Amino acid sequence: MDVSKRFLVKPGSKIKLGEWDPGETLGMDRAEAERRLDENAEAIGRLQYRLYAEHTRSLLIILQGMDAAGKDSTVRHVLRYVNPQGVLVTSFKKPTDNELAHDFLWRIHRQTPRKGHIRVFNRSQYEDVLVVRVESLVPEDVWSKRYDLINAFEKNLVEGGTTIIKIYLNISEQRQREKLMRRLTDPDRAWKFEAADFETRKKWPAYMKAYDDVLEKCSTEHAAWHIVPTDKKWFRLFVISQIVRGTLERLNPRLPPLKIEPEAAMRLLDGID
Repeated sequence: MDVSKRFLVKPGSKIKLGEWDPGETLGMDRAEAERRLDENAEAIGRLQYRLYAEHTRSLLIILQGMDAAGKDSTVRHVLRYVNPQGVLVTSFKKPTDNELAHDFLWRIHRQTPRKGHIRVFNRSQYEDVLVVRVESLVPEDVWSKRYDLINAFEKNLVEGGTTIIKIYLNISEQRQREKLMRRLTDPDRAWKFEAADFETRKKWPAYMKAYDDVLEKCSTEHAAWHIVPTDKKWFRLFVISQIVRGTLERLNPRLPPLKIEPEAAMRLLDGID
């Protein structure tokens, strides 16, 4: 089965996250998923090298999800073999005063990938139709217009040579609770703890409704969403690695032609000696 299609949000479809199982594994066992994850990660590393060398197109990976859904670990594992020279990760936090003085997409556009690069957004422009909506930071007549603006923005990026992968990490409320509690008791994870994470949990239904609308309104032909089951970390990592690898393989980046024939280069080296 093509997992990228299995978890794809078809443009125009109605979305209710309650109908998408966060614990889905498609019957795969962990050992097989981890083996294929490693194969995919190695392939992504080779393809990223070619994309960087080709220097004509770029890839943007957008990761969205509730707190503790696994955005950071996805980057660490799926992109473990890439050359950091050609991959950048941007995490969008609360906007600064300078960012708020511009339109909401200003800070996003400044971080889009250069040709030849892969850029990962840990949260993204979608915060401006999620957090601002649930927390009532701007009026509805403002945020409700942003879906179309985001779709137009992404289409512009695609037409300029950027391929976009959008991943919603679909974690269950119970699994999120387990992970947040582990942050409190594990010294290696306690630094991630913020009281706001628990405040957000109180608004879980409102966030799910907001995500329903994002996934429904902003899964387009040029930039579709994937809803990836996240309760099983090993399955989540396999699925996302498969999506990224498949996308890069379809792009099929090519190494540029030689700038100098090897024989000519050897003659120059001999002349230098």
